[in-house]
Amino acid sequence: MMVSPVLAKLILCDHAVTDPAGKVHMLGAGWSLTSSPTPPHAVVALMKIPWDRADQKIEVSLALLTADGEEVVVQSPTGPVPIAAHAEVQARRPPGLAPGSPLDASFALNVQPLPLPPGRYHWRLQVAGGMLTESFEVRHAS
Repeated sequence: MMVSPVLAKLILCDHAVTDPAGKVHMLGAGWSLTSSPTPPHAVVALMKIPWDRADQKIEVSLALLTADGEEVVVQSPTGPVPIAAHAEVQARRPPGLAPGSPLDASFALNVQPLPLPPGRYHWRLQVAGGMLTESFEVRHAS
């Protein structure tokens, strides 16, 4: 049996919060250019879960990559750690929703300042066998 794909969008913003209803409130959305160390920022994933995938646990992973596709790592007290997050989303069908309607799912990852060298970077979202990226450029501080 073939399952329907999960549609998703990634948005970079200065800060984001997900409310109990699942909506995301963003500040400073849509940037693609920053300096180093990066200011605090957020990565928001907005997903449309198909009707036939309701109540299923769907694996989601988000990782920061260099232009060459290498994971970005930072030093921690226990050693190098990749800038990444892994989770599961599960969208439930609300009562009365018309059959076939897509279900909303979202999350926001707020990121502390990062000492990234100048260059191009990509946030990569992998969800339900699909992948998408959102890129940004780090420039020298002027």
